[in-house]
Amino acid sequence: MIESRGRERLVVIGGDAAGMSAASQARRLKGPDELEIVAFERGGFSSYSACGIPYWVGGDVAERDHLVARTPEEHRARDIDLRMRTEVTEIDIARGRVRARDVGSGEESWTPYDKLVIATGARPLRPPLPGVDAPGVHGVQTLDDGQALLDSLDATEGRRAVVVGAGYIGVEMAEALIRRGYEVTVVNRGEEPMATLDPDMGRLVHEAMEGMGIGMVNRTEVTEVLVDDDSGRVRAVATADAEYPADVVVLGIGVRPETSLAKRAGLPLGGSGGLLTDLSMRVRGHENIWAGGDCVEVLDLVSGRERHIPLGTHANKHGQIIGTNAGGGYATFPGVVGTAVSKVCELEIARTGLREKDALRAGLRFETVTVESTSRARYYPDAAPMTVKMLAERRTGRLLGVQIVGREGAGKRVDIAAVALTAGMTVERMTTLDLGYAPPFSPVWDPVLVAARKAAGAVRRGGA
Repeated sequence: MIESRGRERLVVIGGDAAGMSAASQARRLKGPDELEIVAFERGGFSSYSACGIPYWVGGDVAERDHLVARTPEEHRARDIDLRMRTEVTEIDIARGRVRARDVGSGEESWTPYDKLVIATGARPLRPPLPGVDAPGVHGVQTLDDGQALLDSLDATEGRRAVVVGAGYIGVEMAEALIRRGYEVTVVNRGEEPMATLDPDMGRLVHEAMEGMGIGMVNRTEVTEVLVDDDSGRVRAVATADAEYPADVVVLGIGVRPETSLAKRAGLPLGGSGGLLTDLSMRVRGHENIWAGGDCVEVLDLVSGRERHIPLGTHANKHGQIIGTNAGGGYATFPGVVGTAVSKVCELEIARTGLREKDALRAGLRFETVTVESTSRARYYPDAAPMTVKMLAERRTGRLLGVQIVGREGAGKRVDIAAVALTAGMTVERMTTLDLGYAPPFSPVWDPVLVAARKAAGAVRRGGA
């Protein structure tokens, strides 16, 4: 039973995008005389852009603090009791309370709640390899991680870097290190970089990265991080048949939902280990517990299945939904189509919807087309090439997914497809979209619409 305190208490676990968006939105709806808000953050920063860390490391963002949207002091000024460097170690659902530990002193205490928000984010994968904890080996998930990497780069005389993994973080960190003058090798267990793309599109990324001077080693597992006997620092990364010298190693092999607290508390988890919620972001079966951000699974509107898609865009939206509901309002989060965009140097990489293997896993029959076009009218100066791949459902022609790889002007075109997917449009219907046109911005037929025309023809020819 929860003790009576005269006003409700909302406890938030996690002080970044989802958690503090929820706290801020709840505060907008209810003042401190109605709702007490206590938030716990185990790190040293609140409400920051983890997505911006590679660009801070690479020098595009000059100062760390530029990535902070709202400081702890700013949150406290709005009557949110944000307790930094304080880690929640236990959720006691039966008694409506959480146990937290001060990271510095080790002191522990219990805090009761009436409503609870779990926004514990995701944890970077750190394989249990010999030497993986040596100085010079870095994950990049938080601002503390980014600062530790920069400190390591400043203290390192050598200029050889190995990035393990070739997903979003891997390719973005490869660019950051190239820009800092490092000789960069990316070691990737997958067939091609960017496993969020089909391999044929990933191959375009591979070729472009090699053209930038980044060494790409695919279909290769790291077996050990080799350490210098004298300094104790990393000196190389080993695979089954080679060694790659390294003065610094960055781990970019993905993340998993950080749901260890939730699991111990008996809360429901999905196939990827993320918390399961309803449309209002309530944890299923628990009226006064919400969860959002990188620790949850979300509904894929295209496949109809639950997926773990850790992106800041979703986390901030989840926080708004949770804060509205926890603050006495009503809001829902319908799901996502899986839109993401990234870049490595001058190459832009985007995707939305399903890959071929996703469609096959969902039992869908589909047609695929690939077109090559340009970002502007071909005759206009600086028109840049791009490749667009599109998947459409056989017979119905429903758009299933789009992938784009190209130069300037390519990446954000994926938003056209994201809107079409959300609306459930067919590729035939897409061909009539009234998109803006002028030679400096697009060919008269936008590349996405060229792909839609080709996909519509493939659907007509495909029959059953």
